[in-house]
Amino acid sequence: MRTLSQLALSDEGFVFDPNTGDSFQVSATGLFLLQALKDGRGDDEAAQLLTEKYEVTLEEARRDCADFRSRLRNLNLA
Repeated sequence: MRTLSQLALSDEGFVFDPNTGDSFQVSATGLFLLQALKDGRGDDEAAQLLTEKYEVTLEEARRDCADFRSRLRNLNLA
């Protein structure tokens, strides 16, 4: 399985996987989460960071992280 650390991210949310040549676009929140996960932060820490950056509860942030991680797994990226 590929690792998140290999993904190339642009400030605009463009994501490139150099292993496959695939690319996709993520929202500002998705980019924030991808960067946190790419930096080695766990889901709990990423959720906490979301609450600090955006006006969401920890419960909402945890749900968002779990959903995002699931989408990454579907793309074989996590």
